[in-house]
Amino acid sequence: MVRQRSSKGSERGERGGRERGGDRERSEQRYVYGVNPVLESLRAHAERVERLFITEGQLAAKAAAEIFSRARDAGIRVERVPRERLAALTDGGVHQGVVAELRGFDYADLPDLLEAAESSGRPPLLVVLDGIQDPHNFGAIVRSAHALGAHGVIIAKDRAVPVTGVVAKASAGAVEHCPIARVTNLSRALEELKEAGVWIAAADPHSNESLWSARLDGPLAVVVGAEGAGVRQGVLEHCDFRLRIPMLGQVGSLNASVSAAILLYEAARQRGTSRPGAGS
Repeated sequence: MVRQRSSKGSERGERGGRERGGDRERSEQRYVYGVNPVLESLRAHAERVERLFITEGQLAAKAAAEIFSRARDAGIRVERVPRERLAALTDGGVHQGVVAELRGFDYADLPDLLEAAESSGRPPLLVVLDGIQDPHNFGAIVRSAHALGAHGVIIAKDRAVPVTGVVAKASAGAVEHCPIARVTNLSRALEELKEAGVWIAAADPHSNESLWSARLDGPLAVVVGAEGAGVRQGVLEHCDFRLRIPMLGQVGSLNASVSAAILLYEAARQRGTSRPGAGS
């Protein structure tokens, strides 16, 4: 159950965000592929796109028209290449005839996520990932986070997959719209969130508290662990409470991205943001 937590540490967090804003972390150059991820990259951050690689005959006419138009407007170089080149760039991924070469992904700072929540006029809703190493799971979680109104996702620098082309593809381009912060110490980040007035809930299949009995309409960060291992004990110790997703079947746990989506949807339902047209 989420109660109102004091925000005595929020001022310090905001100062830290301003101080670090000019030294934002950026990953190495990456390739994004598939029609939706490439279009979202062009729509949201065309300035980050270095080049486009296109295979003639594979790209649908409507998608091709928008991609070429946006590339021309942004002055982005377009190269027509054989299908084998795209397969090599994407390690055999489903590219749908288009690949974008992007500058490194710009990770947000932790205070940026809290500022995004404040600007939205809604209580913070964040997703914290502990040890997620599957890029498809990571991408699916970012997609759900963006769709269900989360203000951002937090990952660790170690023992976690960074934002890659596979992640962007699995997120259907949501990585271009959902802020992602990468922190050195996950436990310390949770304590910073607490100081800013955010309550921390961990997904834990062994908890006695059911998701359906919890109040999730206040400032909240949901912690989801890797499949099998779950949230690490050292991270659990920094959580305010643990929630179990009730299940009727014989399988003891859910896929990490499914667990995150269920928790986020319940939070959105309680906040009234899952109704058609809500938040628009």
